[in-house]
Amino acid sequence: MLRGFRAVVALAVALSFLFPLYIALVTSMDTPAHVFTFPPHLVPDFNFRPYVEMWHMGPWLMYFKNTVFITATTIVIALATSVLGAYALTFFEFKGRNALFMVVLLVMMVPAEALLIPNYIVLHEMNLLNTLWAQILPFGGSVFGVFLLRQVFLSLPKSYWDAARIDGASHLRFLWSVALPQARPVLFTIGLYIGIGSWNSFQWPYIVTTSRNVQPLEVEIQRLLSTQSVEWRRLSAAGIMVTMPLVIVYLFVQKYIVRGLSRGEGLQE
Repeated sequence: MLRGFRAVVALAVALSFLFPLYIALVTSMDTPAHVFTFPPHLVPDFNFRPYVEMWHMGPWLMYFKNTVFITATTIVIALATSVLGAYALTFFEFKGRNALFMVVLLVMMVPAEALLIPNYIVLHEMNLLNTLWAQILPFGGSVFGVFLLRQVFLSLPKSYWDAARIDGASHLRFLWSVALPQARPVLFTIGLYIGIGSWNSFQWPYIVTTSRNVQPLEVEIQRLLSTQSVEWRRLSAAGIMVTMPLVIVYLFVQKYIVRGLSRGEGLQE
């Protein structure tokens, strides 16, 4: 009985999150007469003309290429820095290690908006404004990633490291062959977390770029809202087009995300 109740509640919560996406999908395929009807039109008309019109309104392939490059590069850099930072804070003995870790955690409390001006000034001095790298480098480190990976590394039995030292393994070898395989589910979780943030980023690219050649998808969608009259069917079609890649990726890696959030299976001596 309790299990059935939980299933009903889980289904209700899932549908509540999916309903706005479904409405956007219906709107993107509606006829003009059904866009503003009340109650809302819940059955799509399967009119794909808005998608065709939206696609011809801009160089979407270029925006997809920019967004994929920005997202993939940000994930790689952020994962690399998170792994190395978490490993150093776990396995290297040095004075002030715990204090340094607390300082790293304090960064999580700083609002992102507070860093806009400092990051902008730094990129301006480096002559990186209006480039793809301006949208990547400020997000090349993840405090969330360092924290989560450090917890995983702390859960590794000390005997693993002792056995690796006896075999003559270096820190880099131990990290690559032992620590990282145990942290694989968490790496998927961190990568998806960073990837979603990068893929959906609008404010920062809008501030640091002016050329459409380096701008991502979200900035182009903003232009659809900036016209004098908003065509909601095209806007919904653009939203569905941008969202679906994330949905598809999540469907393939969801099992790793669940394992990563629960930190996998506990390792014991």
